[in-house]
Amino acid sequence: MAAQSSSAVFSGGYAFSAGRSGDPCSDPKRVGSICLRSHLPRRLSLSNCKARGTISLRIRAISKPDDTENFQPELDVSLSPRVDSLKPSKTMAISDQAATLVQAGVPVIPLAAGEPDFDTPAVISEAGITAIREGHTRYTLNAGTTELREAICRKLKEENGLSYAPNQILVSNGAKQSIIQAVLAVCSPGDEVIIPAPYWVSYPEMARLADATPVVIPTRISDNFLLDPKDLESKLTDKSRLLILCSPSNPTGAVYPRKLLEDIARIVAKHPRLLVISDEIYEHIIYAPATHTSFASLPGMYERTLTINGFSKAFAMTGWRLGYIAGPKHFVAACSKLQGQLTSGASSISQKAGLAALGMGKAGGETVAKMVEAYRERRDFLVKSLGELEGVKICDPRGAFYLFVDFSSYYGAEAEGFGVINNSESLCLYFLDKAQVAMVPGDAFGDDSCIRISYATSLNNLQAAVERIKKALLPLRATASVHP
Repeated sequence: MAAQSSSAVFSGGYAFSAGRSGDPCSDPKRVGSICLRSHLPRRLSLSNCKARGTISLRIRAISKPDDTENFQPELDVSLSPRVDSLKPSKTMAISDQAATLVQAGVPVIPLAAGEPDFDTPAVISEAGITAIREGHTRYTLNAGTTELREAICRKLKEENGLSYAPNQILVSNGAKQSIIQAVLAVCSPGDEVIIPAPYWVSYPEMARLADATPVVIPTRISDNFLLDPKDLESKLTDKSRLLILCSPSNPTGAVYPRKLLEDIARIVAKHPRLLVISDEIYEHIIYAPATHTSFASLPGMYERTLTINGFSKAFAMTGWRLGYIAGPKHFVAACSKLQGQLTSGASSISQKAGLAALGMGKAGGETVAKMVEAYRERRDFLVKSLGELEGVKICDPRGAFYLFVDFSSYYGAEAEGFGVINNSESLCLYFLDKAQVAMVPGDAFGDDSCIRISYATSLNNLQAAVERIKKALLPLRATASVHP
């Protein structure tokens, strides 16, 4: 019986005979030669096979050169380049890592998640429970129930000075969905989306999903991270399609005063293609004397502005997933078309709960006011305590529940048993490892000099976290360029 020959078939379609004495593949000088010995199994799969350390191939040895009828082509597991280009959310990654450590018994203090620590107010929860009991568990209109959209219109009129009809409101599964739908609805490939930094982590990724280009404009801690109109004007081109503003800001807590917004609006008005997404999800978490101004209320900005808001932050309803967009009918209808093909309407139960939230009074009434007062107390404690640390810079947050703290003077320090700390990510990992405090690196928000701290947790937790942070910084001072 004639001996069977062996062959190596490569995923790229190349085949080489198994090597024998005297064959070319036995020559050690021939880089890339691969030899299969006769004692190998009749079928063999190898991954990441390296020949001479220079070539990585996936090979399959087949005992018969004509054994094609049983050959199964390799499954294509590649992903869309659009999805492949996205960066994972570091806020979620840090939060998940902290939760895993807590489950393992490590006493981590989580200061990473942007989520209120308060329970949803009882009147809202009861409205959701009642909705279930009364059978409000079916699909709603894609745009949201008429009663909720009418209530949103009343809220915008009374609190923001904005007049909208229900067909100018689209209720979605959270403000995040409202934003991405707006970006997809108005951006074309090659358009530019102007984003002041520090920014919420998802803004640039949303621009990329729309095949648009994020154009980041840095701001300065000395200016409380507020956009300089001159910097904005210098970045605008014929390709500029969207400007995204977030006030109060995640991650900095900055609140744009009306005068500054008016200066920005005058620049926007010079560019006929430029629209504005005004992310106002934190509008009710604001500390006097700061006040909130809706960008759409400024002269000439109503027709250009897509206002984003929701229920997650002020009403402690993060898990209910309910947000909305308000704007010119033409743009809102385009967002609605997208939503109709993506998720359809938001949860009927959540919409009943949202209706109850809007019935609690202006800005959420006394219940929300008590939450805001607790946030203020926590903010004041952190600003004072962290501001006393050597080498730490801090701005004055006027809203939301975040501090964006500059720890960059500690970069370059070497920690025993950890290594060199050279950026915000390594410093956050150091704090998590040595202090068991979870915070988010600033590079996720476009500013590597800072770290975001969420004070949506108890004052006791914050006091303990500050002590741990102080203790963790002490051994770094000897090797860092820290100045009082």
